Amino acid sequence: MDTSQQIPRDKEASVAPQRQRRTIAEKRRIVEETLAPGASVARVARTQGVNANQVFGWRRLYLAGRLGKQKPGIQLLPVRVSESKPAAVALEPAVADVAQRGTIHVEFRHAQVRIEGNADPVLVRVLLECLRA
Repeated sequence: MDTSQQIPRDKEASVAPQRQRRTIAEKRRIVEETLAPGASVARVARTQGVNANQVFGWRRLYLAGRLGKQKPGIQLLPVRVSESKPAAVALEPAVADVAQRGTIHVEFRHAQVRIEGNADPVLVRVLLECLRA
């Protein structure tokens, strides 16, 4: 049967639905809903009428800082790891004792690290590189 000659009965059936365009503010609002503790990306996407894969894409852009400005509470701080050794500084005994009891606390999305006392910089670097991967 040759279907090239057939005319659609319903004119609306032959028209493709228009893509819904979201503003940057809408995308940010949807992404920020998904970042709330206990939020499900699939549920938020369903309630907003968006595909969950699209929301995950927006999240990646948002977390990379490429979806407009982030909220002040979610801003990331720059960190630099230096290969050079710090200059030796003579500390008074009371200050040296406090330095040995210092604490490093790092929170990742999937882990928390707490290092107390005098931490070996090489060990800290290896630990952070393992958690980053």
